Amino acid sequence: MLIKPMQTEEEIRGKAYVHWKAWQEAYADLLPQEFLQKTYTLERCQDWAFRYPQNILVALVDEQVVGFACYGASSQEDLQEAGELYALYVLADYYGQGIGYQLMQAALGKMQSYQTVVLWVLEGNTRAISFYERVGFRFDGVTKKVNLGAERTEYRMSLEIHSAN
Repeated sequence: MLIKPMQTEEEIRGKAYVHWKAWQEAYADLLPQEFLQKTYTLERCQDWAFRYPQNILVALVDEQVVGFACYGASSQEDLQEAGELYALYVLADYYGQGIGYQLMQAALGKMQSYQTVVLWVLEGNTRAISFYERVGFRFDGVTKKVNLGAERTEYRMSLEIHSAN
């Protein structure tokens, strides 16, 4: 398994597939099926992948993208000096192999200049919540409503990074 910055067109297409497929797998019981099938399409994920290729790390197994992480500066008004993990997805066939953890560590390494890193997690996504908690993220009390085919709640989690500087 190799984690590297996304660079080639093949990697961009692979990232788009993982994005789409991971949503079908992770959110099947949390979001309306019509939204997952008709709105959150592979074509939409491909469009995003080609339009926003920066700050993406991909996990490759046998030269195939099986996971990715997207990171950058926080988009939160109350956390202007924080980093944000925008997305971290691994195909279900690769769960339990440490790929998500290695992607997380690589993304945190890219954000080591920040004291705090935040992420948003969908209410009911217990697998992701327990993973983030194992890494050290904690709920910080901030929530937001999102429309993903129906109104849902996302919870913000944060991690304090102790930089060596």
